[in-house]
Amino acid sequence: MTRDASAVQQLTDAGLLEAAAAGSQLAFAQIVNRHYQPVYRLAWRVAGDATVAEDLTQEAFIKLWRNPRQVREAAALKGWLMRVASNAAIDRARKPTSTALEAAPDVADPQARPDAPLARMEAARLVDAALSQLPARQRQALALVYFEGMSNGEAAQVMDVGVEAVESLLARARRNLKDRLAGQWRMLLDGLMETGT
Repeated sequence: MTRDASAVQQLTDAGLLEAAAAGSQLAFAQIVNRHYQPVYRLAWRVAGDATVAEDLTQEAFIKLWRNPRQVREAAALKGWLMRVASNAAIDRARKPTSTALEAAPDVADPQARPDAPLARMEAARLVDAALSQLPARQRQALALVYFEGMSNGEAAQVMDVGVEAVESLLARARRNLKDRLAGQWRMLLDGLMETGT
């Protein structure tokens, strides 16, 4: 690692944004390294498709690359990127598609033990299927709070709504999930019990 790269890694988001605005590719690469995974995870949760999530995440970073100064508060950089990607996912979901997309194949978890019970995978599939049927804003709120570990206030900033709106979205999402999974609760419980989680 060069001395320049090491120095860039030590910069705060404010320093990185300033350097990126001045044309530093190293600074922009550090922004991507620092924030790509959480932005991608949120886009995937909202879009429900890994390939689409990757595209949306890249679009968010491209938008930042074109004009780093559009982020007015450096402390809000991660939230800004998440908002751009998740709003793009919601916009894309609203657009009608002319052809049905084939479902992406399941990818095996490289960390899974070969003797892991199928019940856990089935339970996860049921939950993911129920999540994918929720309205996009409810999925977005769930992903930010439960999967990304944000507070309701942080999620509200990313979603550009009030805390009460996030709480309402979360309540409706939980209620919708409960209704959708009501018939499968025994299978879900058995899947969790068999794996010891």
